[in-house]
Amino acid sequence: MRKVRFVRDGIYHIYNRGVEKRDIFLADRDRWRFLQGMYLFNNEDTAAGTLWQLEHEGRALNFNTLKTFVAGSERKPLVRLMADCLMPNHYHFILQEIQENGISRFMHKLGVGYTKYFNSKYERVGSLFQSTFKAAAIGIDETYLQYLLVYINVLNPAQLLEPELKKKGVKDVNSVLEFAKQYIWSTHREYLQLRDSVVIEKGILGEFFPSPTQYEQFSRNVVLGKKYEAMGSLLLDPD
Repeated sequence: MRKVRFVRDGIYHIYNRGVEKRDIFLADRDRWRFLQGMYLFNNEDTAAGTLWQLEHEGRALNFNTLKTFVAGSERKPLVRLMADCLMPNHYHFILQEIQENGISRFMHKLGVGYTKYFNSKYERVGSLFQSTFKAAAIGIDETYLQYLLVYINVLNPAQLLEPELKKKGVKDVNSVLEFAKQYIWSTHREYLQLRDSVVIEKGILGEFFPSPTQYEQFSRNVVLGKKYEAMGSLLLDPD
């Protein structure tokens, strides 16, 4: 049972992974489909018709396609999606609740919608995700929020390069930072201002890092200083 209480304007770290630690993304098209769902399900209105139309027309799945397709459409977002990282068998979000029960409604729509897509594509049945998603309230600690952003954007994908990173620390800081910079399935590139997608709204995190240089230097300092270790349970993902 999740004990976190979601409140308006509260900021939360959200995490979920595949049942039995199975991979939930088997191809890049799966990741693009999930990212599209992150945008389209973040709305008071239903998104099923739009997703069906995108797939029916056979459009290439990418940020530009989504931006062009939804241009001018009116939306009422449930949450502010400030950061994300998609890994082979799990994902991380930083979300801010902006509508009552917004996080719960968004996560339900996203989970159900993606599971239906995945099960249909790969001819399987049953749950795709391990359980209800995990959540941790960030509270008013700005430092933790900034460290968490770097953990999600940099150190999480870097574990694909250095699997023992969390236990033994970073071996090659420059390689880890370059790997994160090239990893397109996190929001690191948004904060480096190398990409601008419709999915992300930085909110207060954009105020913390008004320039890509500031963000890049902060990321390096966090990795060098292993400052993420002080975050403890806020990281959510088990070994």
